[in-house]
This record gives sequence, structure tokens and C-alpha cells, in this order.
Amino acid sequence: MLRLEAIYWLIGALLAVVAWFNLRERRWAVAAFWAVLACPFGFGEWIQHATAAGTHWPAQMMGLGVIALGLLAASGTLHPDAASIDERRDSARRLGNRLFVPALAIPLATLALVLGARFLVWNGAPLLDKAQPTLVALGLACVIALLVARRTTRAPATQALSEGRRLLDTLGSAALLPMVLATLGSVFAATGVGDAVASLVGAVIPVDNRYACLAAFALGMVLFTTIMGNAFAAFPVMMAGIGLPLLVLKHGAAPAVLGSLGMLTGYCGTLLTPMAANFNIVPAVLLELPDEYAVIRAQLPTAFALLTVNLLLMAWLIFR
Repeated sequence: MLRLEAIYWLIGALLAVVAWFNLRERRWAVAAFWAVLACPFGFGEWIQHATAAGTHWPAQMMGLGVIALGLLAASGTLHPDAASIDERRDSARRLGNRLFVPALAIPLATLALVLGARFLVWNGAPLLDKAQPTLVALGLACVIALLVARRTTRAPATQALSEGRRLLDTLGSAALLPMVLATLGSVFAATGVGDAVASLVGAVIPVDNRYACLAAFALGMVLFTTIMGNAFAAFPVMMAGIGLPLLVLKHGAAPAVLGSLGMLTGYCGTLLTPMAANFNIVPAVLLELPDEYAVIRAQLPTAFALLTVNLLLMAWLIFR
């Protein structure tokens, strides 16, 4: 069975190779950054088991590693070497639209593997881990896309590693931001931020007015998503603070409609923030745009129009 841990080990191995490439070029800070980041992917399962068994120093060392990542990212030394623009342009002209084939292979292969997971069985055992089939399928699809890319470009396997290194060095600490932000929702929920939001909302808005509560929920989803860069992180906070106690329990809102439209409303905040680095900053870096916030500026009209439509839909549907 292909488990999610195998995908993590593969990512850890790639990060270790990237660190080694930078180490050979005496780019010490960049090498240290990727080496530290490779550790939780390569040894995360062992750290988890050690902590459960009462051995806490591996987790403490990983905590120091997180601090080191922050210091290295703040040092301003994670800038990549200039790549050959002429070489990339020549390659793009030669390959043309075939360049899209490996990129499209990732979502198509992921969809095919997820839908066909029940048929992928060997000796009565599933080949994909049932606990996380989508993530395992995504990791396997990336490997398939790598093979497709090699077939399309006729490039050697070593070039895949060097180009992967170049892209990671170009992204720098922005590659780390989505992983860090993904943990904020659970951290905020565990520390009682939802209760604090409920108290604050109760003090500043008329909680007996369901539309005022709805507006607070929607705008709170946008605000928290803008701060954390991730609607999934904002959702548990706003549902615990406003959605469940005020809209569902007090005013009888439909939970399913509130949840689906509430998440969609949160995505309006994703369009507005550089904290959503994988959506808004990474594309600008990869496309080498002169304005790193050009993507956000282009999305502003869509974000506010979508927020208006979502507010109207929720006011019409959730109280029916």
C-alpha cells in the first residue's frame, strides 16, 4: 500500500538534494534553509512516535528548526542565482503548447487515481492509503507528471532535479508559507480564538438581528482569511465564534448552506492577500512580473463582486 508517509519521504529527499546543490555552491544560508525543511518531511513519523513514547527532544529540536527557518528567511540571503532567460525562451519556442501537457497531467492523473482507487487492489489490499487517498493520489500524479515532462522535453533526469532546485530557490521562503498557514486554524481553535471572537461580536453588533450576525460572519471570514491566507484556517474560528452559536443555534440557519457559502466567502479574502502566497505571490515570482502584487490588483474587482453575491445568496438561502 502506498501511504502518505512515502510521499513525505519523497518530498524530504527532494529538499535534501536541493540543499546539497546549494551546499556545493557555498550558498550556506540557502542550503541550511532547505536542509532544515527536509527534516520534518523525512523524520516526521519518527518524531511523532518518539513524542508519543515520551521522548520530547526530537520535537523540541524541530521547534528550534522552525525558529531557524524564520531567521534564515528574515536574513534576506535566500535570493536565487540568475537563470538563463535566453535558454528558457528558446526551449519554450521549441516545445510550444506541449509544455502544458505535464502541468495538465497532475490534475487529470489525480482525478483518475481518486475515482479509480477502489479498483486499484493487489491481493485484496488497496494500493492507495484509504486514510488519505486524495493526497496520495496527488503525490503519485506529480511523479507521473515528472515522467511525462521527461518524455515531452527529452531532458535528462538530472535536469529535473536542477530545475526543481531553481524553482525552489526562486520561491524561497514563499514556498514555506502555505504549510505554516495551514496549521493556524487548529492553533487558533485550540487557543480559544473562536470564543474571543464570539465575545467581541456580542459586544459590538446586535446579536438578535440575524442579518447583522450574517454580515459579521461573512466579513469575519474575509478578514481572517486575509490575515491567515487560508479560508480553511479561518473557517473553524468563525464557525466556533459566530456560525454555530449565533447563526445556527440562535437564528436557525441551515448549517450545510452556511458552511458551503461561508467557505466561498472566505476565498474572497484569498484573492486580496499576499499571505495566500501559493495563489498570489508564487505566480508573480514564477512569471517574473515586475510588480509582485500585480496578481492581487487584478483580482480586486472579482473579490468584491464575489463577496457581494455571496452575501445576497446567504441572506436568501440560509434562513429558508
